[in-house]
Formats: sequence, C-alpha cells, structure tokens
Amino acid sequence: MARTGTSRRVQAAQTLLSVVEIPDKLYFRIGEVSQLTQTKPYVLRYWETEFPMLRPVKSRSGHRLYRRQDVETIFNIKRLLYGHGFTIDGARKKLAEPRDEDHAARQQHLFRSPVDNTHLKMIQRELHGILTMLSRKC
Repeated sequence: MARTGTSRRVQAAQTLLSVVEIPDKLYFRIGEVSQLTQTKPYVLRYWETEFPMLRPVKSRSGHRLYRRQDVETIFNIKRLLYGHGFTIDGARKKLAEPRDEDHAARQQHLFRSPVDNTHLKMIQRELHGILTMLSRKC
C-alpha cells in the first residue's frame, strides 16, 4: 500500500513532466505565473530573493511583471528543486552555469534589435546577478 506522501510526489513529478504552453505575451502578472507553473505566489516571491536571475520588473503601481524568460526560469527552478531534488543553493549554481548556446542566442538577439529600455533592464539585472554571485564568493 502506497503512502499518500509518495503518491503526491509521483503526481508532482508527472505534472513537472507535462508540457505547459506559455501564452505569447510580453508580461505576466504573478497570479498568471502562479497558475501556469502551479506554484504559490509566496514561493515565487521567495525565489526572487534566492535566484538573482529571477527579477521581474515592477509596474508603476508596484505589481510584478514577469517576462517569458522569467516564466521559463521558474519552470527550470521548479524542475531542479522538485524534479531532481536540488537544494536551493545547488539549483542556483546549476542555473548560473554558462550555457554556450543560450549566451550566443542572447547576444545575437541583443545586436539584431535596437536597444530599448527592456534590453537595458535585462542587462542591468544580469550585471546585478553577476555582482551578487561575485560578492558571495568573496
């Protein structure tokens, strides 16, 4: 007879493996991201404090606005934590590892489109993440 905790873990793992279609939008509010990723909003806010690459912009009214890249990062964080059993520190390190194809695609995208406020904020967040990682190593 299976314990309920075990069946819940199996169900959570199956949910992680199912493919979720991310709508084609520029920004998502925290409630939308919560529903898409099946993650509570307070968990998303906590992950923002633990993962420097997860930095949604804030609207003038203070609402979090997640980009598609942020939603994909949340799916990766959830996969690492719940699917693969990483600790938060381990998942942070895994996500911080350079991936050549991602870096090349990001660089190509930046140079093909004109620089606007969105790209500047993305660069600012990435630099902030790098500074955070460097300060933790010292």
